[in-house]
Amino acid sequence: MPAVPAHKGMQRRSFLLLAFLALLALTSAVAKKKDKVKKGGPGSECAEWTWGPCTPSSKDCGVGFREGTCGAQTQRIRCRVPCNWKKEFGADCKYKFETWGACDGTGTKARQGTLKKARYNAQCQETIRVTKPCSPKTKAKAKAKKGKEKD
Repeated sequence: MPAVPAHKGMQRRSFLLLAFLALLALTSAVAKKKDKVKKGGPGSECAEWTWGPCTPSSKDCGVGFREGTCGAQTQRIRCRVPCNWKKEFGADCKYKFETWGACDGTGTKARQGTLKKARYNAQCQETIRVTKPCSPKTKAKAKAKKGKEKD
């Protein structure tokens, strides 16, 4: 096995040492950045933050902002209102719903939801009742008849 000249081996060691130090500095910088985010985020110096509703930037759903206050401090954080949210009970109130009931005499069916989670200290009702129109069975029968006619 040929001997490696001393200056080549020294260059390799210097390169490896330099790469190791660069990696160490990079991981240290990432750790410091994470600490800054935690310290400067909501609830950093104040224990009782009060958060308002998420207000979309345009229209009535999508990306927007939520304002929070704690004493003299005020902060705005980004939030998102889902486009399928129910305006009656808000986007921050999460409910667990029962299955839909049978159609009543008015052509609607209903189900009840129990509060599962209130995000950002939202004022939510413990139980809610929602309704929707019954789906007409005539459409299903019409589709079945069309399928038979094609045969």
